[in-house]
Amino acid sequence: MDSVMGLMTETPVGGAQTNEGADDGGGVRHRVSHVEMKLVPLESEDGSQAPLNSDVTALRIRQQMDRRKAVFYFILIGLFIFSTAFLLGYVTFRGMCRKCREEGDLIPLSDTTGSDHVPEETVMYMSELREMLKKYLIEDKIENTLRRVSRTSHPPGSSEGNAIAREILQNLQKLRMDHTWTDSHYATLQFPSRTQKNTLWLVDSEGEELEEISLDNDGYCAYSATGTATGGVVYVNYARREDFDQLRALGVSVNGSIAIARVGGGVSFAEKVWYAQQAGHVGVLIYPDPADVPQDPRRLGLHSNAVISEHVHLGSGDPFTPGFPSFNHTQFPSTQSSGLPIILAQPISANVASKLLSQLSGVDCPRGWQGRLPYVQCVLGPGFTGPGGRRVKMGIFNTMKPVLLNNIFASIEGKLEPDHYIIIGAQRDSWGPGAVKSGVGTAILMELARTFSTMVDNGFSPRRSLLFVSWDGGEFGNVGATEWLEGYLTMLHLKAVAYFSLDQAILGDDNLSVYTSPLLANLIEGTIKQVEHPKHTGQSILSLVQRQGGWRNIVKPLYLNSGAYSFTAFGGVPAMQLHFTEDARVYPFVNTRLDSVGRLQELLQGRLCAVGRAVAELVGLMVLKLSHDHILPLDVTCYSSAAQQLSSRLSIHTTQLQSRGLSPQWIFSARGDYSRAAKSLLDAIKNSDVQDERLARLYNTRIMRVEYYFLSQYMSVVETPFRHVFHGRGDHTLSALAEHLSLLRSEPHLFDEVRFKRQLALFTWTLQGAANALSGDVWNIDNPL
Repeated sequence: MDSVMGLMTETPVGGAQTNEGADDGGGVRHRVSHVEMKLVPLESEDGSQAPLNSDVTALRIRQQMDRRKAVFYFILIGLFIFSTAFLLGYVTFRGMCRKCREEGDLIPLSDTTGSDHVPEETVMYMSELREMLKKYLIEDKIENTLRRVSRTSHPPGSSEGNAIAREILQNLQKLRMDHTWTDSHYATLQFPSRTQKNTLWLVDSEGEELEEISLDNDGYCAYSATGTATGGVVYVNYARREDFDQLRALGVSVNGSIAIARVGGGVSFAEKVWYAQQAGHVGVLIYPDPADVPQDPRRLGLHSNAVISEHVHLGSGDPFTPGFPSFNHTQFPSTQSSGLPIILAQPISANVASKLLSQLSGVDCPRGWQGRLPYVQCVLGPGFTGPGGRRVKMGIFNTMKPVLLNNIFASIEGKLEPDHYIIIGAQRDSWGPGAVKSGVGTAILMELARTFSTMVDNGFSPRRSLLFVSWDGGEFGNVGATEWLEGYLTMLHLKAVAYFSLDQAILGDDNLSVYTSPLLANLIEGTIKQVEHPKHTGQSILSLVQRQGGWRNIVKPLYLNSGAYSFTAFGGVPAMQLHFTEDARVYPFVNTRLDSVGRLQELLQGRLCAVGRAVAELVGLMVLKLSHDHILPLDVTCYSSAAQQLSSRLSIHTTQLQSRGLSPQWIFSARGDYSRAAKSLLDAIKNSDVQDERLARLYNTRIMRVEYYFLSQYMSVVETPFRHVFHGRGDHTLSALAEHLSLLRSEPHLFDEVRFKRQLALFTWTLQGAANALSGDVWNIDNPL
């Protein structure tokens, strides 16, 4: 029996079961031991050996247990394989979704909370980013900032201006920004003299002063020539080029006279003075006519003694450091901008204009020139009624002063392309309270900075960097912005994707106008359909625009005095500026001491916050798009149509040109090369894997340079700062070429073949250079014989 006991208790089978139970966990071991205790008794009651079939029964049970464990392991392995396949499929599907567009687009984000936290890549749909932007925009903050900035005058260099600058810098430093800094320049600005006020006199034929005409002490035209000038008075309507052409056709003598022009007409003060100077005038007086500017204080209008002030430098930036930054005047030789006028300029009130114009004699005004000044019969001058020989004498005594300007910057770094940035900026300074001129833009800028900072706190991580800038010296021709551009001109086209100006964004709440480079125009349609109209609840801006003929009707070319103009025409960076305006009337207080928050809120009937939010959403959504997409959504084909229009005009005059030995073939060839290069680039992008970061960067680099390609390399930036052949100013531009070409029919005797050849060469080679650069590598350029 001892031998049987040894066999039953020390057999390897029993030991194996115990070990297997230990491997699988205590539950299996206990269950097997319990079965053994029942099936393998140590001894029978009569002391005999246990029956032989008990071993067989135990063996069968062990075999059943082995099968159960096999099934169990098989299920575990199956679950493991299924889980692995599911995870691989999810990762693959997520990668595929990044190729989606619009609502399905994904953007990688990083959670960087905590210094010891290891970032984990997450994704967020573009639609979620849009909702996040709208969620975190707080419209009440826009009005609060606007009221703070616009409570009093704050010109550059003033104590109030410096206090606002410090507040803006401190507020930006409190946000989740990667960098905040200031950029300083010493610029030469012009202010009214403290010792000698600007004056007008009526004088006799001998120059003796008969009567002094009182002027507003605060009103002046910055960068006017100084001194005195005397002459007869000629009414020149809006002082546009076509107005002077009409005066010439009527035989009105303007040489040596003083022009009286009214505000408006689609031209800035600087352009009015420039055209008057070219016509031979010695001075210009500019007034707000009731036909153009409301003049009833009881109904949101100017009073009749109010003046509108504006600078008259036909350019931007410090006019005494043209083409280079004014970090320190001692670094550069003394020079002067060619856009500075050499004649006198001064704003006057409607009352002063009425006093002068009511005494004029001469030819009656052309149709459409009649304003609404009371007691004025519209005649052109230059003589006066009454005693012969009376004239007007102007005395302008403004003084130049060096002023320290401070531009304030804050940035959110991009995750994948930190060296490419989208810039959002606004003018900060103002001669008066400047609710529209500087307050609106500054308030929206600060709210967008706060909103994007909050989005970063909640997971947003842009692909490209965002740059928020408060500019100084805007009243004097975007001086602060231009000086910064001049400092980075040689590399900005490699860094700046686009610029959005927020200046004067709110002039009403009815109609949206978009002044832009054509490269950015396609962003408009997709954006305005996502933003509610501030005046029509529940309706998108697009729905109202479509009733007015479609979204392209609101897209307009950049204009000289806009905050965006110098970025494109001087710096070669695509730029945009938005304006909400009124249907029936203009906001009359811009560039006056009456530009206050109260008047703006009255015009908008309390909807200031709603309009501010709409502008912030529009700009914010476009910035999101530009900072997110793998391939920059800029329309490189847009300039093909402009070149095509020129080709068509040249075709009309082909016979006349050939008779003079001129051929338009050059321009046809360059236009075709550019069109093919643009189409080739789009085809290459379409057929490429845009998820490939190297390829995406190569394509984006070519796209970013397009605007810069159209800055004529044959013009001096000092003499001709706005070198862009489509948007610039000068003989090298498309507009100058087309205007000269039109003389072939209207006044062929004035057509200058030598000048036209030069214009054609300048434009053609700029366009050809753009085509060659857009083609990419030199071996991709194919100019057929």
